[in-house]
Amino acid sequence: MRLRVHSCPFAALCLACGAALSAPAPLTLAPLRTGEAEVRAAPGGVPCFTLAEREERRSGARSFQAVTVTALAGKARATMWAMAMPAGRTFPLMFSMCVPYAGRVPSLPQENAELLEAGKLYEVLIEVRPGDTPGQPAAYAGRFCLARQADGSKLVRMLAPTARSAAACAAAAPVAPPARRVQ
Repeated sequence: MRLRVHSCPFAALCLACGAALSAPAPLTLAPLRTGEAEVRAAPGGVPCFTLAEREERRSGARSFQAVTVTALAGKARATMWAMAMPAGRTFPLMFSMCVPYAGRVPSLPQENAELLEAGKLYEVLIEVRPGDTPGQPAAYAGRFCLARQADGSKLVRMLAPTARSAAACAAAAPVAPPARRVQ
């Protein structure tokens, strides 16, 4: 593009700025939304992870990519367990199903699972493959803890996404009936 410069005391400045002004605007993408994960107790009482029911109603079943469970202690984060699908494989993740903590699928790459302790704050991040609809989450996150019961068993409790400490664990309602406890 050639700029025509008329007699102007700022001609050099106009030429320098002209290229910048004629450049196309940068492409801006909408920020990716993180959806809400649900944490519940699987048979045997172990934590089990899926997308929240309202997220499925909003975006439909999603193609599972990976799951990571992290222990949160202040600003420190420690991976407790992770599992990821190989590039060419996936499965539809729906509210009606869940991925159990330390679930073993021999053909999938995963880390060994660390023991989850009562009274500690944990976060789960479920990553999914990109969807066809704009605004679909790229991941789903949730926080949870295990509450120690009087009999020594542990009960899964889902926490608010803003929970910052394990102290919230004592106040949270259990997400499983007492019959589904981890010994």
